[in-house]
Amino acid sequence: MSSISIEEETPSTSSAIFGNDQNNDHIDQSPLLGESIDVEVESDCEDELTGTANYLSCTVNLANTILGTGMLAMPAAVASVGLLMGSMMIVYAAITSGLGLYFLSRSASHTYGRNSSFFAVSKLTYPSAALLFDAAIAIKCFGVAVSYLIIVGDLMPQVISGSLGDKFADEYSLLMDRRFWITIFMFVIIPLAFLKRLDSLRHTSFIALIAVVYLVFIVIYHYFGPDYKAPPKEKLHYIKFSTKFFTNLPIFIFAFTCHQNVFSIYNEHIDNSQASINRVIFSAIGTTATVYQIIGLLGYLSFGDDVLPNVISMYETSVFVTIGRVAFKWLYYIIAILVSKLDLVLAFVGSTGSTTISFILPGIFYYKIHENDPWDKKKILATFLAFYGLCVMTICLTLNIKKVASGNY
Repeated sequence: MSSISIEEETPSTSSAIFGNDQNNDHIDQSPLLGESIDVEVESDCEDELTGTANYLSCTVNLANTILGTGMLAMPAAVASVGLLMGSMMIVYAAITSGLGLYFLSRSASHTYGRNSSFFAVSKLTYPSAALLFDAAIAIKCFGVAVSYLIIVGDLMPQVISGSLGDKFADEYSLLMDRRFWITIFMFVIIPLAFLKRLDSLRHTSFIALIAVVYLVFIVIYHYFGPDYKAPPKEKLHYIKFSTKFFTNLPIFIFAFTCHQNVFSIYNEHIDNSQASINRVIFSAIGTTATVYQIIGLLGYLSFGDDVLPNVISMYETSVFVTIGRVAFKWLYYIIAILVSKLDLVLAFVGSTGSTTISFILPGIFYYKIHENDPWDKKKILATFLAFYGLCVMTICLTLNIKKVASGNY
């Protein structure tokens, strides 16, 4: 039975959040159920035994997984609850997401070698439900793909119009058809799915983060620039209480969902000790929360309650904004052709797949692993996280279904 050696490291900022894990890594990283559970893994590559990704690569890839369609929808999510409440929700969503990542990385240490995955941990904890858990992950990833393609369909016609002019766009109407661009980008994105290792996307991830920085710059420039026109005061609120809180809560949750890739981070990081993984989680969550605060708050302050779920579509067409729209494509299947409301997709995916892999599974995995251990703060937090996820799924999904049925979306 193989064991994982841990190098002693100095405490970091992440230790204050996740606790000091260095003293009990040797306990938590022993396989959970010994030889009684047969988990099939492939070890045909030396990289699976050593890991090749460094701290920066892991952090960039995890941050890039988080940052995506959530950025564009964040101002509208903030508008639904108010400026102050929106800022607090971003922080709260970041903390709960970080907890989920932490408990999943803890669970990963109970698998053999560097072959951790949702399926492997499921086989160790709830073998009969492993396929069900994989289905939840598939739903979430499918929703992410759909949301990216919706953005492509919305923005590419604007890019063509802004860069080539309305006359050219009228002559070549096909280029103004969102279905055309969704189909094209589908065939561009699909080959990337065949890459075996997450670290293979590190260069693409760096380019994507440049696009993120550019989008942040657009939002900041528009708010502080000379052409800024403040929305009417009645369109701005610090706190808003309504049922929209529950229908938009999944958008905040979706924005920080990256949990499907934490196992790849654990498998590929050169140093996959708990302290090192904690630093990656803390850095990625902290960086992305800052980005969401800037885009969410300044985007809301720029347009008030009239802000749309895709904030970049609200800026006037110019070379400056068109470059941003093109750059954002670096961040992103047929259903996207039929669905054009980004907030609708994010709300349903956030209510189902995101809550499952961000809260429910991390909580129940950790609880099952430590089922026979005395109750401590981590076990209590894990149980709370799972219960919280179930409540969010039940309440938010029900309200969103009612909203669609009533025709309010």
